Amino acid sequence: MAVFVLVHGAWGGAHGFRKVRGPLRAAGHEVFTPSLTGIGERAHLTSPQVCLTTHVADVVNTVWYEDLSDIVLLGFSYGGFVVTGALGYIAERVRHLVYLDAFVPGDGDTAAGLSGTGTSYGTVGLGRDWLVPPLPREFDDPAEAEWAGARRTPHPAGCFTEPVRLAHALEDYPFTRTYIKATGEPRPQNGGPFWAAADRAKASPAWGYHEIATNHMIPSNRPEELARLLLDLA
Repeated sequence: MAVFVLVHGAWGGAHGFRKVRGPLRAAGHEVFTPSLTGIGERAHLTSPQVCLTTHVADVVNTVWYEDLSDIVLLGFSYGGFVVTGALGYIAERVRHLVYLDAFVPGDGDTAAGLSGTGTSYGTVGLGRDWLVPPLPREFDDPAEAEWAGARRTPHPAGCFTEPVRLAHALEDYPFTRTYIKATGEPRPQNGGPFWAAADRAKASPAWGYHEIATNHMIPSNRPEELARLLLDLA
């Protein structure tokens, strides 16, 4: 039996993995999908104080309080920042680390910096908005688009501007690691952070690498394919 901890992305929530949890549990595995503070089902807890550290604590506390070990830890999209920051507290409990079309940051990186938005999110102050509206996303199924779109919530800006902390290069940790890239959209001319992460993984014997032929919203568009791939990694 494997233990999966799946961490969702920005503007999302644990509900984004609802189609992935079932196949993993049906195969006899445990699945945890912590919801990050201030978004998704925990949108009522949003505030200017919510930041990357808050979200790291959400995941770390799930692992600690449930006393999980030998886990397959997955970060989707912005969740790549969250799982990276969590390593400072739970690295010894991770067996395999998965980045699902996600940021793969180094020490001191920010989501705003890697995505090229720079300081456009700004800082909290008089007259400044501390919530970032959801980016538009495409889904293969119009019904899924309507369902998911109604549940996408503004995201606290501090999560995108706080630097992540990583004590060692990811390749120096004893766990194994995999990058899964969505390839259903053309590669942008400037590449972008997810393609850069994919190139890093493909070029390194320290990484596994897989592709899923859909757009960024893999858990919604290809849940069965994603579940099969995770079962192979387990």
